[in-house]
Amino acid sequence: MQEERSLLNVLRDVWHNRTLRSKVLFTFAMLFVFRLCSFITVPSIDTVRLRELFSTNQFLVLLDIFSGGTLVNFSILAIGLNPYINASIAIQLLTSVYPPLEALAKEGEYGRFKINQYTRLLTLPIAFLQGIGMYFFLLNQKILSPLPFFDLLVFAASLAAGTFVLVWIGELISEYGVGNGISLIILAGIVGRLPIMILQSGTTLSQETILPTILSIVFSCLVVYFVVILNEAQRRIPVFYAKRVRGGKLYGGASNYLPLKLSQAGVIPIIFAVSFVLFPQLLGNIFVSSPNGVLQGIGSFLVSLFATNGIAYNLIYFFLVVLFTFFYSSLVFNPQKISEEIQKQGGFIPGIRPGSATKLFLQSTLYRITAVGALALGLIAVLPNIMSAITGSQSYLVGGTSILILVSVILETYRVLQSSIITEGYDKLQYRF
Repeated sequence: MQEERSLLNVLRDVWHNRTLRSKVLFTFAMLFVFRLCSFITVPSIDTVRLRELFSTNQFLVLLDIFSGGTLVNFSILAIGLNPYINASIAIQLLTSVYPPLEALAKEGEYGRFKINQYTRLLTLPIAFLQGIGMYFFLLNQKILSPLPFFDLLVFAASLAAGTFVLVWIGELISEYGVGNGISLIILAGIVGRLPIMILQSGTTLSQETILPTILSIVFSCLVVYFVVILNEAQRRIPVFYAKRVRGGKLYGGASNYLPLKLSQAGVIPIIFAVSFVLFPQLLGNIFVSSPNGVLQGIGSFLVSLFATNGIAYNLIYFFLVVLFTFFYSSLVFNPQKISEEIQKQGGFIPGIRPGSATKLFLQSTLYRITAVGALALGLIAVLPNIMSAITGSQSYLVGGTSILILVSVILETYRVLQSSIITEGYDKLQYRF
């Protein structure tokens, strides 16, 4: 009951605060523009045949999640954020191994601006190639008629432009709205598909499918429960501050704690892992339609190897979730920087010497906590596919990934609102004094 009251209090404070209310309304306005654009379809596409293909192809359904729900209508935003996410993965991995980019990342606002520019530049060729790949895939499925070379270039360029429109909307939300714009666009796509998924489940409900449907609902509720626990769990490391005398006044002597979350990276590992593991399938679908026999063989191998119900797909997906969780936790929480800040403020962790010993303690604690969180997140990510193989119901394949993203993004946005309310309260208090 306390959680419900606190949520209502947060919503009430947001509504009564002019700045936060404007940010929330701006966010909803941008999401409305995005959903409006998702219904502007590309000409010459057989949408009826495309929807039939969606009902039998789980790869397309997963790809549609990361297009923000725009692929099922094949709108101008059809390839969605997948190229931008892949470019972000590449740039951030390069940042950790390429010294000039690593130095640029440490230059504050200017460094982030330049890295964001490089990400956009890399997004362009990836989006263009994915647009061409989507053309060959639709051509192979007889959803699109053959196009002349120039029209093919226009087709791919239009889809690439749609990706940049989505990136632009996402960055506007991140800068002027509430929460992470890219995550919220994916969330809006999932929410937009929920009524369709519920309607399809209701129309196909029969005596044979009622048990898998009930199991799917129960499983979804359990996933929500465990994702909430995973996002909220934390270890509190006590920090004590020594007493100091300055100008005849006594400072310090207080105690606080350093919260280490079980899942420092939030929803980012899931988004990046799914986007990464879908890329070989997209590449395989391109090669399958090639007239070259060798490329056709490679394409068939990739499609079969990375099938959403295959063992290889689930193992690679699990490994990528664990890998990205460790990678982003190390980016979010820097033990070296935290230990230096604690030492500068005259603080210490009981039983741990300040300086390098504190850094090693925080580092080992972070690794142990992240290992538990990463394995739990990876297990939740692949468990729907295992349940689908056991029960024969395909609803788990979409439900598990969607629920993970849905719950994680909502919780992150809720925390952003809470911190914004606290910040606004401090600003008003400082202004009053």
